Amino acid sequence: MRRADRLFQIIQYLRTRRVTTARWLAEELEVSERTIYRDVQDLSLSGVPIEGEAGVGYALRRGFDLPPLMFTEQELTALTLGARIVKSWADPELARAAQSVLSKTETDLPESLKGRVEQIRLFSPLIQIPPEVAAAMAKLRYAIDNRNKVRFDYTRQDGMGSTRTVWPLGLFFWGSLWTLGSWCELRDGFRNFRLDRIHNLSTRQEQFPHTPGRTLDDMIAIEKRRMEHG
Repeated sequence: MRRADRLFQIIQYLRTRRVTTARWLAEELEVSERTIYRDVQDLSLSGVPIEGEAGVGYALRRGFDLPPLMFTEQELTALTLGARIVKSWADPELARAAQSVLSKTETDLPESLKGRVEQIRLFSPLIQIPPEVAAAMAKLRYAIDNRNKVRFDYTRQDGMGSTRTVWPLGLFFWGSLWTLGSWCELRDGFRNFRLDRIHNLSTRQEQFPHTPGRTLDDMIAIEKRRMEHG
């Protein structure tokens, strides 16, 4: 969890509990009590009126609250639909994050929009992503974020197979399937791979460098030129 997210979560817990101990917060957020002490001190210095002390417990001063989230009805509809699609078409970790977004949004909406999320009649029913694709997606998201090379067996549409080591650059959703955009060491060029045809995926310890001509922006630019010229 990023520190900014943790600080926000601390405020959320303090809003809903009369007194909250550092130990309880540390267990919930999976950090040390020392980290909680430092976070609470930083929040206090930034103007959040936290009362209490280490070893006793913390509480928010009465009357303090975060300003409500300001969304138009169309913005809220777009956010809700997007989160529901993610829950159906992404790996379990992202699906849980999408549900968390909806829950936080509903909590912090102004009174005029309270209950609106449940009234939105746009859905992405059922879990559409196969378990093996979800597992590959989770590994690839990690590799992309950390710039780790990945290796896998790949089966083309004609049944031909090969083993590839690639630099994972981005994941793309095409409405019914996911693809991996990458720099392929075997072909020495950009290649797209369908996640449902990837097998035996492993993340390598070796990281790939930021190399001009081999970045995600370069790949997208090439694809745009290809589409423009047919």
